[in-house]
Amino acid sequence: MSLNKLFNHFLSRLGPGLLYAGAAVGVSHLVQSTQAGGMFGFDLIIAIIIIHLIKYPFFEFGPRYTAATGHNILHGYKRLGKWAVWIYLLMSIATMFIIQAAITVVTAGLVTNIFGLEGLGGYDPQMVAFIISSALLLISFTLLVGGHYVLLDKLMKVIILVLTITSVAAVIMLLFDNPGHYESATVHFSFSDTAHLVFLATFLGWMPAPLDISVWHSIWSESKNESDGKKTSMKEALFDFRVGYIGTAFLAVCFLLLGALVMYGNGETFAAGGAAFAGQLMNMYERALGGWAYPIVAIAALTTMFSTTLTVLDGFPHDQHRV
Repeated sequence: MSLNKLFNHFLSRLGPGLLYAGAAVGVSHLVQSTQAGGMFGFDLIIAIIIIHLIKYPFFEFGPRYTAATGHNILHGYKRLGKWAVWIYLLMSIATMFIIQAAITVVTAGLVTNIFGLEGLGGYDPQMVAFIISSALLLISFTLLVGGHYVLLDKLMKVIILVLTITSVAAVIMLLFDNPGHYESATVHFSFSDTAHLVFLATFLGWMPAPLDISVWHSIWSESKNESDGKKTSMKEALFDFRVGYIGTAFLAVCFLLLGALVMYGNGETFAAGGAAFAGQLMNMYERALGGWAYPIVAIAALTTMFSTTLTVLDGFPHDQHRV
């Protein structure tokens, strides 16, 4: 089998696992993982590995249930009683608008910074953010309504591939660049520091993603079965999930390395808010590597956030529809 056919065969075995990765790799990676590297250097790499090991069974249960029963995990909740479904539904409604808004605003902030749209049409920054956020949601909604699961599956394969290649390329460039400020940095994570512990709790709470994405993964697995006209085997479902899950851990480490190599020990304070921090990060990359490398980092950051915007917009409505 040729290398091209082998690669296409590998991609054909992936689906919901990459949608999971697209939903998980977002603010937790671009903002929090990068900040973790910028604040503590390489100290929290082990924390990323440990939290992925701890949360693995909880995320695996979604696709495992669907592979075993052919139904999404909400059917399992319903068998426990309507109260379980209502609790999950109320929890989703309580968080869905806040999470979608936060992710979309960070994505809009990146678009504004990368394409220099700060003074768009003479509007104030808040109005620009509103316009771009609305445009992103409209584009995402149109893609999802027009293509449903099949288009989402194809889009996510391209997005995750681009994200992985550009993220690894950015890390390699920075490793060769070897910023001198890293060696002179002395701040390390301390369990005796309350501020450090608060950051760690927030960081690990969102790493790799909120646990309700396990339900989305289960629903996407059910949609794949409907699209393919057959039930995915347990072996195929777990292979797909593990590729996506390991991929999120790998990308979290990549973004932590980027933060450590660009921001650690350079004396700059972090901008408040995810969108402002993302813009600050882009400028730091450009200063550290030069203008020629900026497009690579910009594509990595933008694909990170757009994939999350797209999959979260698909995931929450699916919750309500499938209950």
